[in-house]
Amino acid sequence: MEWYVYGRDSSPIRIVRKKRRIWSKRTLLIALMVIVVVGLLWCAYALRNINKAATTDPMLKADTGIILGMSMWGEEPSPGLKERLDYGLKLYQEGMFPHIIVSGGLDKPDLKYTEGQGMRNYLVAHGVPDSVISVENKATSTYENLLYSKAIMTSEGLSSAIIITHTYHGWRSHEIADELGYVNPELGLTESTVLSMTRHKSREILAYTKWKIQQLFL
Repeated sequence: MEWYVYGRDSSPIRIVRKKRRIWSKRTLLIALMVIVVVGLLWCAYALRNINKAATTDPMLKADTGIILGMSMWGEEPSPGLKERLDYGLKLYQEGMFPHIIVSGGLDKPDLKYTEGQGMRNYLVAHGVPDSVISVENKATSTYENLLYSKAIMTSEGLSSAIIITHTYHGWRSHEIADELGYVNPELGLTESTVLSMTRHKSREILAYTKWKIQQLFL
């Protein structure tokens, strides 16, 4: 609403648009509060899902175990990646699968090995025959880990898989596997004693949000 006063020459002079400005500020404040509340509710929902992930029980034997990659520290798997590898090695030794897919691309251009190659080297050094390991060297995300691993499964006639990763990473991994058409994918999840869960779960909330947006366009 505009208010006017009239000068001696009877010409109108605009003063202010007080009411419109007040409503504009209130609208922006309300919109900001709604965005914050919705964001907090979404984070709570995502964290709830992340915390619900669990190892498949009972776990059935599968054609292959897929160990999802994590960063390399030079020529060695990082402590977090070793946890995934050690758990995958344990399941393999228990006879849960006769074949292993290790998936992960190159972290940095100056590294000697991709995640997949470093994982293969680690498993071979711990007694796994190289002949039962398939290496996937291109993936740069969880989606690509599972997409490219599924292509390996198809080419090698493998139909069932146990996906091996950390517990905080399990829910998103399972959702992606379902989206990609894995048949009854199982989860083999390990807790971490070396990773900061505050940091990694916060990052996982962001990654889960990105995945749900990506899922809308698949």
